[in-house]
Amino acid sequence: MQLFYEPNVSGEQFILNEEESRHCIKVLRKKPGDNITIIDGKGSFITTQIVDANPKKCLLKVLEFKAESIKDFYIHIAIAPTKNIDRIEWFIEKSVEIGIDEISFINCQNSERRHLKMERLEKKAISAMKQSIKASLPKLNEIQSFKDFINVKDDSAKFIGFVDMDNPDHLIHKAQKSSEYLMLIGPEGDFTLDEVELALTKGFQKISLGQSRLRTETAGITACCIFNMINL
Repeated sequence: MQLFYEPNVSGEQFILNEEESRHCIKVLRKKPGDNITIIDGKGSFITTQIVDANPKKCLLKVLEFKAESIKDFYIHIAIAPTKNIDRIEWFIEKSVEIGIDEISFINCQNSERRHLKMERLEKKAISAMKQSIKASLPKLNEIQSFKDFINVKDDSAKFIGFVDMDNPDHLIHKAQKSSEYLMLIGPEGDFTLDEVELALTKGFQKISLGQSRLRTETAGITACCIFNMINL
């Protein structure tokens, strides 16, 4: 299924943004009268018909709205960006394909990357949303300090992944079905003991993701998979 992303859909007719208009008309050579499916990133699949095949501002007529299935759980992963930006982009792509609702980026004491180009990351998320035939775009939050992040009040079930071979509590046994989850994933050098202790005072539970020592992006994907699996 070919999907086009337009977040600003209103009325019986609307203009498709320039980037998607160009792809639709110039690349795919769609013509007036052709039907195309729009996703708005807010959970709607919108069947439309091309009225004016303008490659800069394609005019569409709305034919039908179809809502994406509503979930009874919410996945939020806060992750320290990797030094190699390709790896954090890979995390975004795969977590969106698997199913995630919100991604936050955190600066930790051992972080190797402290700045991100959010526009580029959002494009990766949009591409993954379209690839996986989803209509909801996860929320991407600007990078902030670890301390500022965990001081925000949050009623989710809160977990922090930490490389501790003496930690017997695996995430798959601690997370409950049909919940809101917030998972902290640290940098390659892991969280410091001070950061872990601070998180524990804020209601986070220290958990394991298995016996293997995982890369940052792999840990994020693993947590995302576990949350989705327990809600099957």
